[in-house]
Parts: sequence; structure tokens; C-alpha cells
Amino acid sequence: MARQYLKKATLTSKSDASDVKQIVRGILDDIEAGGERAALDYAAKFDKYEGNILLSPEEIAAAADLVPEKLKCDIQFSHANVKNFAEAQKNTVQNFEIEVVPGLIAGQKAIPVDAAGCYVPGGRYSHIASAIMTVTTAKVAGCQHITACSPPRPEIGIAPAIVYAAHVCGADSILAMGGVQGVAAMTFGLFGLPKAKILVGPGNQFVAEAKRMLFGRVGIDMIAGPTDSLILADKTADPMIVAADLVGQAEHGYNSPVWLVTDDRPLAEEVMRLVPRLIDDLPDVNRENAAAAWRDYAEVILCADRDEMAATSDDYAPEHLTVQAEDLDWWLDRLTCYGSLFLGEETTVAFGDKASGTNHVLPTSGAASYTGGLSVHKYMKIVTWQRATREGAKPVAEATARIARLEGMEGHARTADIRLAKYFPDEKFDLTADG
Repeated sequence: MARQYLKKATLTSKSDASDVKQIVRGILDDIEAGGERAALDYAAKFDKYEGNILLSPEEIAAAADLVPEKLKCDIQFSHANVKNFAEAQKNTVQNFEIEVVPGLIAGQKAIPVDAAGCYVPGGRYSHIASAIMTVTTAKVAGCQHITACSPPRPEIGIAPAIVYAAHVCGADSILAMGGVQGVAAMTFGLFGLPKAKILVGPGNQFVAEAKRMLFGRVGIDMIAGPTDSLILADKTADPMIVAADLVGQAEHGYNSPVWLVTDDRPLAEEVMRLVPRLIDDLPDVNRENAAAAWRDYAEVILCADRDEMAATSDDYAPEHLTVQAEDLDWWLDRLTCYGSLFLGEETTVAFGDKASGTNHVLPTSGAASYTGGLSVHKYMKIVTWQRATREGAKPVAEATARIARLEGMEGHARTADIRLAKYFPDEKFDLTADG
């Protein structure tokens, strides 16, 4: 049977017509022209904060003193897991060299960018985990300078737990500035910071648009939209756990899609009955977000079998993909489009978001069809090099000259000609385009 929508979204991530481009462009232009003064003016306007912008060691220590010891242990636990996973990822990229043809050696080097800017949201929620995910991976990659940037709260500053997490994970500087002005400060190298070569981390639509506009002059992890999650569940799934996982992701924001794909109608109907009850039980702000997301963006899709379920999931290419079904190895082998995969009810998206070690900065809005999430590799430039003996250069020069002439690129061809003439003056070569 064709996919059957037991619940269909009335809105999509593109439904929000708020055009932030003009606002963001104006702020970036003002700060690039006006420098630190302009950035401070925007900080006073939007952050409503006029305290110290770059935290001193004493302020970092004072913030750490405000963090409960148990939370410090949790942050350290999460940091250790993320660090271990990032180190394993880094080990998958090795420098190497190979003799392509006799006398011609080519190689690969992985070189970390020298300065990274890590944006850590701190508005509606204090994203402690985002500090861990972004700063730790930059540190493991080998970035020489890491700035953690987070919006301060009026009269208070950055949440102490974010400060502590950023410091523990290896941030060299902590910038108390939010939104576009914070992104701009890292990019333009204000307040004595080195100019960031890459910007990473989640943020609101203004932060995402600023990163999009700056992409090219700096690298970015990705252009992020609202977070999204999909659950694949069969008749063996626990409907209460499925419902709780959907609600847990819907609380991110009013426009955060959650999707359930199943081949079992009774499960789907029970989950649809449970979700509103679980939403009603949330605290006020969480309840408001989750209710709007479930009402306007959520979908429940009934499929004929697991093959159709898997195909549906790949079409959606979700940021987070959970499988609560039999034969987990089959799903691991079959599924191809997701930011991060959670197999079995013993794991859940929140584990990956907070403490299990995999990164939570992931592709949204279908981008998982062509890219993965933030990893240690995002901070590393994979570059190539080569060298050759004169004998090794000979066949390459001949082929280069002929290919270049066929393309009409005579200047390229002559860079090969001149070497053949110098190295092998007594030899004749047919270097014409037609051979």
C-alpha cells in the first residue's frame, strides 16, 4: 500500500515567512565597518548586557564556583565521552604518501584550522551540551585557538554551567555576546580575538543566517534549520517510550518537526493518544513549544512493511533517526540518510544530545541526504602534496602537455614542455593535442 498519513503536518520548516536576511546583513555590515564599538552597541541592544565581554580567568573561576559538584561531574563525564569519540574519529584520517608511478610521490596531510569560533546558545535554554560538543571536537582536532561565544543574560552574564563546560573542554577565550553580533565578533577578530576560520554550533534563525552570509570568507559546520526527529517503530515498540521520545524532541521549538513512521496501526493510534497527555504534563514553556510542534509540524505515517518504512525515512533524511523495531542490524545496513542513528529503545536522541559521545550538531531540513554532522573532521583541512624525480615527472609531463593542448590551455602545456626540454634535451616528444 502507499504511505498513509494518520497525521499530516499543516506547516513545514519553510512556512515561517520571517525574513531575517535584511536585518542580519545590516548588522554584519555595521559591525564590520564600526568594529568593537558597533558590536558593543548591538550587545547592549539585543543582549541587554554591558558587562565584561571577554571573560577573565577570575570570572571563569567564579562561574565554576557556582556550578554544583554533581553537575560538574556530569559535564566531565559528557566531555570525556565526546573527547574519546572525537579522538577515534580523528584516527580514521591519516597522513600518507604513495608512489603513484615510479618516481612520483603524492601524499595527504590533515591540517587543523588555526582558529575556531564555537557558538553556544543560551537564550531559551542554556545549551551546556553545545559547549561540550563544539569546543571538545575543535580541541581534539588541534585548533590553536578556540573561542566559545554565548549570549549573556541581562545583569548576569553567561550561564555559569556554560562557562564551566567551555573552559573544561578547552576554550581559549569565552565571549559574552550573543546573536549576529557574537558571530561577527568571532569572524572579524574583534576584542583581541584571532579571526575565526570556521564557525560552528547551533543557534536561532539570526545566527543561522549570519553563518550562511559569512560562508566563503569563513568555513561553517552547516546551515541549520529547526531541529527534526523521526522514529521508526514496529509492533514490538513500547508506545509510551515512542510517545515520550517524540515529545522530548518537540519541546525544542514550536517549529521542530517530529515524525513517526510505522507499519502497525494500533501502535500509531496509541502513540497519537499518548502524546497530547505527555505534552500537557510538561512545564509551561516546554509545553507551549511541544504543543505547537505536534499540532502544526508532526506527522504519523503508516507503511505496508519495513522496506517502505526505510524508504520513507530516507526520503525525509531526518536529523535524528530512532529505530525501535526488531532486527536492528537490518536497519543499520539499510538506512542511508540521517544525521545520527539511535538503534533500540535502550538509547534515545537525548543521550546523543547530552552525554553519549556522538555529536549533536547535525544536518537538518533534509540535509542529511548529502552530509553528516559536526565532527573532528570539520576542523581539519585534508590537503595533498606531491614531489617527483625527473624520470618520474617524464610520463606525467607528456600526458599533461597533450591533455592541456586538447583543452586549449597552451600555457599549461608549455609548463610541461619546458621541463621535458630541460631534463631530457636529447629526446623528442610528440606533445601535440592529436597525438
